Amino acid sequence: MIAFIARRLVTSFFVLLAATMVIFGLTSIAGDPLADLRELPGPDRERRMADRIERMNLDSPVWVRYLSWLGNLFRGSLGVNRDGQDVGVLLREALSATLQLVVAATVLAVVIGVIVGIISALRQYSTFDYGVTLAAFVCFSLPLFWVAVMLKQYIAIEFNDWLRDPVIPPLIIGVLAVAAGLIWAAIAIGDRRTKLTAFGAGTAVTVVTLTLLSATRWFADPGIGVVGLAVLAGGTAIGLTVLISGLQYRGPLYAALAAAGIGVLLSEILDPVLADPSWTEMFALALVTAAVCAGLGYGLGGLLRRQAITGAVATGLVTGGLIFLDRMLQSFAAYSDRVRGRPISTIGSRTPNFTGDFWETNLDAAGHLLLPTMALILISLATYTRYSRSSMLEVMNLDYVRTARAKGLPERTVITKHAFRNGMIPITTLMAVDFASVIGGAIVTENVFGWQGMGNLFIEGLQQVDPAPVMAFFIVSGTAIVVFNMLADIVYAYLDPRIRLS
Repeated sequence: MIAFIARRLVTSFFVLLAATMVIFGLTSIAGDPLADLRELPGPDRERRMADRIERMNLDSPVWVRYLSWLGNLFRGSLGVNRDGQDVGVLLREALSATLQLVVAATVLAVVIGVIVGIISALRQYSTFDYGVTLAAFVCFSLPLFWVAVMLKQYIAIEFNDWLRDPVIPPLIIGVLAVAAGLIWAAIAIGDRRTKLTAFGAGTAVTVVTLTLLSATRWFADPGIGVVGLAVLAGGTAIGLTVLISGLQYRGPLYAALAAAGIGVLLSEILDPVLADPSWTEMFALALVTAAVCAGLGYGLGGLLRRQAITGAVATGLVTGGLIFLDRMLQSFAAYSDRVRGRPISTIGSRTPNFTGDFWETNLDAAGHLLLPTMALILISLATYTRYSRSSMLEVMNLDYVRTARAKGLPERTVITKHAFRNGMIPITTLMAVDFASVIGGAIVTENVFGWQGMGNLFIEGLQQVDPAPVMAFFIVSGTAIVVFNMLADIVYAYLDPRIRLS
């Protein structure tokens, strides 16, 4: 393994070195970096042109400028742009904005896409499978700029206007209820009677829920509440136990339920701490939660302690996430008043000059992240859904999966422990490429939503014929591609022990 990593690092270094020569040369000859100054009137033009020539070393050949840039890079400096700004500072700001934008979207797209793809593969040729396939192809074919504009119009502008009087019309309730009923009917397993029952139950529950939310004006002052937290945390505990160990063993179930119950109880006890915490306190609480839940799993797990610890820790962290969401929702009304009733933003990464407590600040960030994240998820989700489905279908037909079933193993064990790991190998390749590419910036999304990220840094550098920002972008994105592809190779060996990297 160490020899493999060393070889890859040496090879990648020389590949990146050669690529920097090409990129620097192409950027330097892409146009005239003095074009904007040549149009200035008066004697100030010559002075400013001389300053830029000296700053960018334009009186030297391209190869001399490249060697000067390379020397500065080895000394830990990315130089300055044509206006004299430190490129390192610009890169930090752009990279921070891009990571804030794309990491959450990519992680959500991977998690949701893989889960939906696996379920679609297990329900091959069912109504659910056909529905997911149709939705995936529709989302994949949508232009990103059009999706972004539609989201700005209907999820931001129209929704912000609706929040002034958040009453849901009966027609909308009926349409949403029928749609929810169709989704539950597609998910339900069984004959026509079972599907009709699922359709009726899903429709009725949706009608009742939306009617209550509309009557209580929940959207103007939302929140989950203690009862909602208890129900959601208990459901999480049962669902995770089913996936990890099954309900036939009581130890893991009791551990997960205990983690959920303690989490809901502590949400009330720790109310003074959660009133206005810091991120350091939140991370500390997460670590304490994991430790306590691991102890619960060890103490209550019995013979299945490993599964009990996994289930309890996962339940505790999800419950903590629900508590975090509840606190955010409780601050929504106050935050909405402070931003003049426009909580969903259409441009930028933050509200200018906005200050508030921990929850209001994070609501502001979430309001700016919502639309670009939705746009990126809709486009990426289709890819992960289709890849996971095809990969799982291929793995489920292999001999070792049929052997596992013939041995009498539960279907849950066959899927999660035998098929899923090998089915993730193609997805790992896709994830490595996707994560590496998004660090380079979502150029279209950043332009539509006004984010000053990596894509904006790259485009401005090209338009201004300024090699320093372009090279900073290339160093980060190129290094990300090398690192993530290496991590993908290492993950291959973990997922399939037959793969030997050396």
